[in-house]
Amino acid sequence: MTVHDIGWLDVSRETRERLTTLVALLKGWNKRINLVSPATIKTAWERHVLDSAQFWPIACVDGRPPDSWVDLGSGAGFPGLVIAILAHQAAPSCSVTLIEADARKAAFQTAVLGQTGVKATVKIARIEDLPPSEAAIVSARALAPLPRLMALAAPHLAEGGRLLFAKGREHATELTAAASDWHITPVVHPSRTSAEGAILEITGARRRA
Repeated sequence: MTVHDIGWLDVSRETRERLTTLVALLKGWNKRINLVSPATIKTAWERHVLDSAQFWPIACVDGRPPDSWVDLGSGAGFPGLVIAILAHQAAPSCSVTLIEADARKAAFQTAVLGQTGVKATVKIARIEDLPPSEAAIVSARALAPLPRLMALAAPHLAEGGRLLFAKGREHATELTAAASDWHITPVVHPSRTSAEGAILEITGARRRA
């Protein structure tokens, strides 16, 4: 799959080129440090880029993009780097922050931002050690089970904000587990890249008394 095969994602030529640069750098860096599983490199467009890009239309309400976005445990920059690239042209006022504890992965994120000319903030830190971010959107992909993820993400969410989490086949079970400790209002969006996966959109998150 190439970037030109993205039928459902309407992006400019410049955005396609930036996504192409991201994939090229991913392939090069992955030979030196473990950014993603080598088995997924050949399908990087679908497995990583498209899987991350599907967060964007969910985040835009009535076509209006969020003004701030925090991506937790960004790793190789998915979805954070893809979101930053999409926002660069579609919503230049949207501030994107990537939080990653691994300095090597953070260095990759910084390199991609430099090569693409995209603005975003990379924070090298443990999520628990950072002050609240007050973000309109807090996202995560393949980071932790949902109950744990709720505890990590909720402090960084602005009032009225939304949580967006990519989950696999056990997403319903994870929602049930999280609901025992949290008041949540979830919307399950079927994944565009995985028959059994979903993007969980959660609002109204607050701990049960």
